[in-house]
Amino acid sequence: MAKQTVIFDFDGVINSYTSKWQGATIMPDPPVPGIREVIAEIRRYYRVVVVSSRCYHAGGIEAIKKWLIENNITVDDVTGEKPPAVVIVDDRAITFDGKPEGLLEKIKAFQPWNRRKKYQVEENKQ
Repeated sequence: MAKQTVIFDFDGVINSYTSKWQGATIMPDPPVPGIREVIAEIRRYYRVVVVSSRCYHAGGIEAIKKWLIENNITVDDVTGEKPPAVVIVDDRAITFDGKPEGLLEKIKAFQPWNRRKKYQVEENKQ
C-alpha cells in the first residue's frame, strides 16, 4: 500500500527564513533546528512533499532541491501544486475548527511562530 502524503511548507518550516524574501533562488538561511531529523522520522511512515510559492518562480524548484541536498534533508518531492495529503505543516496556517465565527479576527491577529514576541512563543511551549 502506498504511503499517505504529508505536505511541508518550505520557508519558516524547513528553511528558518530569518533573512526573509530575497528572491526565489536565494536562500541563505539554515534549516530550522531539528527539522532534518523530524522529516527523516516522518518519512518512515509518510511520503513527504515540499510545497512552496518559490516553485512558481523560475528556478525555484531547482533551488529548493539544491538547498535540501546541501542541508542533507531528504524529501520525496518538491512542487508548487498541493497534492492530496493527510496533513499540512505550515507556519502560516490557521486550523479551521468548523466554526466560522471569529475567523476574521484570527486572521487579522495571526503571526507566524518566528514573528511572535518571545513570551508568546515560550507560552506555547508549555
